[in-house]
Amino acid sequence: MLKVGFVGWRGMVGSVLMERMQAEKDFQGFEPVFFTTSQAGQAGPDVGMGAKPLLNASDIDALSQMDIIVTCQGGDYTTEVYEKLRTNWNGYWIDAASTLRMKDDAIIVLDPVNRKVIDAGLKSGIKNYVGGSCTVSLMLITLGGLFEQDLVEWMSTMTYQAASGAGAKNMRELLTQMGELNGEVNDLLANPHSAILDIDRKVTAKLNDGTLSTENFGAPLAGSLIPWIDKAWENGQTKEEWK
Repeated sequence: MLKVGFVGWRGMVGSVLMERMQAEKDFQGFEPVFFTTSQAGQAGPDVGMGAKPLLNASDIDALSQMDIIVTCQGGDYTTEVYEKLRTNWNGYWIDAASTLRMKDDAIIVLDPVNRKVIDAGLKSGIKNYVGGSCTVSLMLITLGGLFEQDLVEWMSTMTYQAASGAGAKNMRELLTQMGELNGEVNDLLANPHSAILDIDRKVTAKLNDGTLSTENFGAPLAGSLIPWIDKAWENGQTKEEWK
């Protein structure tokens, strides 16, 4: 029976994957093994086979025992682990992060659109299957048929994912910032006669006084915008701009 390792299954992307796999009864026909970056030894999730201890997601020997690894842990984890693992491992690496997306030995997976490419890759021995940009994936699911029929010459689309693209911790921090801003003007909001400009001034002052929770973002996002997202590229763009 194939051993399938899951990394990053508690985060936002991983949680949705777990939920859908359980709903579709997909945890059958293989042995699931759950890894963690912070809780090794604790009980893992019970997906119908009993809860087994979590394994260390940085343990290359443990990872190399897997036939397939599904990771939703993010790009930093892939950067840290992938090359070390590949040295003596020939299994399938399925990754939601963008780290390997442009590699020649990886296929971007969007089976409603490129199922033929995926099947051809499996037959030819490709071992790396990577999720695409979520915005592009959704766009192609709706418009892929038009491209196949050669009805669209080209299109341009742009998106910025300062919170959701950065993961669960950043999304929590955004909601925390929203709550802190609300708390700053809660008394004024409760008074229907308060002046909106007074509310605006207090919110602006709170945004600028340096007391908002910014451990993950480094700056307030609630009530604001952050143009610099993800990592810098040599051409001066951020990774998110490049995508």
